Amino acid sequence: MSRTVDSVQRGRAATRLAVPRQPGERARRRGRGVQLRNTLAVAVLALLAVGSFPWLWRTVVELRYAPYIYNAVEAPQARVAIVFGARVYRHGMLSAMLRDRVDTAVDLYHAGKVEHLLLSGGRNGDEYDEPAAMRAHALSRGVPPEAITTDHAGNRTYDTCYRAGALFGVDQALLVTQEFHLPRAMLLCNGLGVQAAGVKADRRLYAPGAIAWSETRETPALLAALVDLIRRVPPPGLEGDARF
Repeated sequence: MSRTVDSVQRGRAATRLAVPRQPGERARRRGRGVQLRNTLAVAVLALLAVGSFPWLWRTVVELRYAPYIYNAVEAPQARVAIVFGARVYRHGMLSAMLRDRVDTAVDLYHAGKVEHLLLSGGRNGDEYDEPAAMRAHALSRGVPPEAITTDHAGNRTYDTCYRAGALFGVDQALLVTQEFHLPRAMLLCNGLGVQAAGVKADRRLYAPGAIAWSETRETPALLAALVDLIRRVPPPGLEGDARF
């Protein structure tokens, strides 16, 4: 009797082991696995796209404006040279980059490439004034006062380009700054209605730390420039008409 019961139990166990899974359950599990892999793949691609966009955008801008960047000798003619501000030290001493920008613009003026210099930069009270220091240096190099206009509210590249057109009536210009800065300046000025070519003011080897910092900040700065062009918020201080 016990043998018969054991045989029956083994038969039932074998039957249970031999029962196949339902085809629908297997398909659902396979489908969930495929869906998870697809979701992960899309997420990875999205992260890669977002992460690489700043560098792709910078590459596009640099390639777009590279043919229109010149040295001072090869630069085309324009009525105005816009000179972007940079750091000024105590007693109005220009930083190396800023001195090179002003000297390059002065050379353009003396070569008959431009008729007028628009010197734009920031000011913080009487103790810090980039355009005033730039003007003093240009005057010391023989540029007459009537050929110089200062913009004391050029706190950002966007502000300088916007004010050049809206306040000073500039519609065509040569932009004078270091080569790493020119693509962004040209993007902004051209995007704001100032037809611009660039003149690189790299006249020496700068401190490695300064170059590294400047090159690094250009990538996020170009993203900010894109946002500025989309929003087009007028900078402060646009009252009146300062055309020259």
